[in-house]
Amino acid sequence: MTAVPLPLAGAQRCPFGPPPDYAELRAHHPVSRVECPTGIEAWLVTRYADVREVLGDPQRFSTRPGTGSHILAGYAAGEPGEGDFPRMDGPEHLRFRRHMAPELSNMRRIAQLRPMVRRVVDERIDALAATAPPAELYADFAKPVTTAVIAGMLDVPAADHPLFQHAAEALFAGASSGADVAAAMQPLFEYLYGMVAARRAAPGEDVLSRMIVRSDQTERPFTDTELVRMSAGLLVAGYDTTASMIAHGVLALLEHPQELARLRHDPTLAAAGAEELVRYLGVGGGLLRAATEDTTIAGQPIKAGDYVVVAIQSANRDPALYADGDRLDIGRPTGPHVGFGHGPHQCVGQQLARLELTAVLAALPRRIPTLRLAVPFADIRFKVASAVLGPVAVPVTWDGIEASGEGGD
Repeated sequence: MTAVPLPLAGAQRCPFGPPPDYAELRAHHPVSRVECPTGIEAWLVTRYADVREVLGDPQRFSTRPGTGSHILAGYAAGEPGEGDFPRMDGPEHLRFRRHMAPELSNMRRIAQLRPMVRRVVDERIDALAATAPPAELYADFAKPVTTAVIAGMLDVPAADHPLFQHAAEALFAGASSGADVAAAMQPLFEYLYGMVAARRAAPGEDVLSRMIVRSDQTERPFTDTELVRMSAGLLVAGYDTTASMIAHGVLALLEHPQELARLRHDPTLAAAGAEELVRYLGVGGGLLRAATEDTTIAGQPIKAGDYVVVAIQSANRDPALYADGDRLDIGRPTGPHVGFGHGPHQCVGQQLARLELTAVLAALPRRIPTLRLAVPFADIRFKVASAVLGPVAVPVTWDGIEASGEGGD
């Protein structure tokens, strides 16, 4: 089968979903051969059921190549290093996840974080109110919200935020090389080594301290390098992936004013709206796996060592999942989408991301009822060849901002 270029989302023709090619692929070529931006060839899996099959079976499909290595040149290379848990399978991966999940996914922990997240969102809206419009929603609102939340959880002072912001921007930029990423990450790693040493000496109530204390009670405590890489992963991923989703989601709502009006009039729809935006927008570049054995997907033979890209956006728009999957409906009953992945490697921070996005959707339309784009939609540029999709910038304006108050979630 001849490989064709991997269809990439993010262009103006498909700002909120997969390129039109995917409907044809789902219907007639559910597993097809593609050439990816980094030069590797892979099998592209486009149907919902097949995507869940691949993601749910780590014995047949490994994450060792790195989930974004088909898009980002500097994302991963060689064997996983010490603490590089996203590229580990089986018990090795579970060892890390057991310590991170209580801080990011446990519903009791999320309930504890909710007041802080709401406060951060309101403070950032207050900051917008203190300036004259227009503003840039991605840089002036979304990034400060997610930065404050994740840095607050790790007790990183505001003066040190640029360290992980710079690392995230280098990591997720499609043009980055391995050397570029290493150079951007090195200052952050050096900083975190100092933080790990300080937390070991005097544990506090932050996420890193609790992971150190919990790990030290096990038969195999985390090394300093493992803790550094875990913390770096939390800071980098928690900063930009959720910020991009917030900016992308609000832009989608501005282009679907009826849905935005529903949220404005009923903030209790925010949780369902957050879930729907994750489904609707998805992970544009897909996720990479490698077959560990000769197998088949939807009848297509796959050889051991072959790369497989699961098309998350395509799966979430599959008519087999929702007959009207191309429609944005913030009141849609929650369903089994794969916007956060599926199986043992699904996003460990998904509950925190849901919490942040829900808080934004509950507060922003209510407090800024006249929020609108400050430029024509045609002027909005979108990230391309990036594992984290969304608009490059979202210039917005408004007529007034209302005082903070309790919103629904």
